[in-house]
Amino acid sequence: MNIKIFNVALGLALTATAISANAQKAYKEGVVTISTAMQGQQVEAKSYFRADSAAMQFTTGPATIKILTDADGKSLVVMVDVPVASIKKAAVATPDEVDQALATLPTLTFAPGTETKVISGFNCKKVVATDTKTSKTYDVWVTNDVTLPVTGIAKYYRSIGGFPVQYTSFSQGQSTEVTVKSITEQKNPAGTFGIPADFEKITLDDLKAMSGGR
Repeated sequence: MNIKIFNVALGLALTATAISANAQKAYKEGVVTISTAMQGQQVEAKSYFRADSAAMQFTTGPATIKILTDADGKSLVVMVDVPVASIKKAAVATPDEVDQALATLPTLTFAPGTETKVISGFNCKKVVATDTKTSKTYDVWVTNDVTLPVTGIAKYYRSIGGFPVQYTSFSQGQSTEVTVKSITEQKNPAGTFGIPADFEKITLDDLKAMSGGR
């Protein structure tokens, strides 16, 4: 996993896909399937959620990446599994590293619009988000069809007034477009939100060095 993919993955984990809103269907535990682009390639990711934890997982090349976060935004673990290279690493972020990552994210204000459309079966309305740091604007499509626990969502989307179905994710000066494809209610398997015993714990700097950058 190179450093650009690492940054995109980190941004997705911090943005996540869970938000509370007035809605018709309330999910307590399950998985959100999303589509995004990494290094010009479309990638499908699974975001597992419950009230206190979230775990995002996707495959890029020979590597399976899984990112664990908690509801309070205080915990971040990036797990890398590359069977062909016998690599099983779990990079555990320090509290300072989590705070630094969150500090790089934009500060957004929201202006609800009148445009509507259906995305992946969800009735959505457009909200224009403005980054007060750069004055850049972003179109975010949100729905009030569903609610999910607030697990791992970036603070800048919490007041948007709905569940983001199509939005921009940010990390370390990079951004990527994300579309929610589906939400499935399920009991997630035991161990979904933990670090397996056969993974070696390392630092985020160790992971970045493995990924070809710092």
